[in-house]
Amino acid sequence: MLRIAVQSKGRLFEETMMLLEEAGIKLNKGKRTLLLSAKGFPVEVLFLRDDDIPQSVANGVADIGIVGENEYIEKGAEALLIKRLGFSKCRLSLAIPKDEEYKGIEWFNGKTIATSYPEILKDYLRQKQVKAELHVISGSVEIAPGIGLADAIFDIVSSGSTLVSNQLKEVDVVMQSEALLIANSELTDSKKEILDELIFRFEAIQTAEGKKYVLLNAPQNKLKEIIEILPGMKSPTVTPLAEEGWVSIQSVIAEKHFWEIIGKLKALGAEGILVIPIEKMIL
Repeated sequence: MLRIAVQSKGRLFEETMMLLEEAGIKLNKGKRTLLLSAKGFPVEVLFLRDDDIPQSVANGVADIGIVGENEYIEKGAEALLIKRLGFSKCRLSLAIPKDEEYKGIEWFNGKTIATSYPEILKDYLRQKQVKAELHVISGSVEIAPGIGLADAIFDIVSSGSTLVSNQLKEVDVVMQSEALLIANSELTDSKKEILDELIFRFEAIQTAEGKKYVLLNAPQNKLKEIIEILPGMKSPTVTPLAEEGWVSIQSVIAEKHFWEIIGKLKALGAEGILVIPIEKMIL
């Protein structure tokens, strides 16, 4: 049995639960709300505060964890980074009152900065040779300047709307963050096998993201030109149609290039274009 530590609430919790469900891991409901087993797969999920996950994985309370990179770096726990998961992206930034004039990092010399991430900030200020006082706050960091607790803040930024609503402006991005899969350094061979299967499922889901499966009919004499703009994982699948001079083509395309490619296909005489979403892709 492999124990996974995940955040107990928030955006990372929601996106982690979606990932686990897509990977075929459905949790049994029970009286114990902090530790739930899964149906048909040898894992159990332990729900923790996000800042407790790195240490819990490092000391073996959990075998693996899904945690924000910001917490992983802040805690400095000796858990192994296994995989970047590509969701729950945000950044850690310095922000100041919007009416302040900002000409560079030296603005922070002698200032008080409120933050929930003192270790990351200390390291950054040391690199920039800035001397500032840190005021450590757990939650609601953005209100500190408005109530006179600090001159500036260092906190997570996603859309930036929270900063705007608190009359703040982002002036320096210190690091980017996303969800990470981390693991204890002393997993048994049996637990490593379960982890490998879990990673396989995660990668199948990630590979399919932003991809569309396309089926179309096209003139045989345009096949070479179409293949040049429609590369698949290796090459498109081509099947002759009953109507002489026509073929059916199947391929995978990136969604970000979708309309551009569809336009080129139509110009080459493609017809009956069918587009299907892809849930998982195994390479």
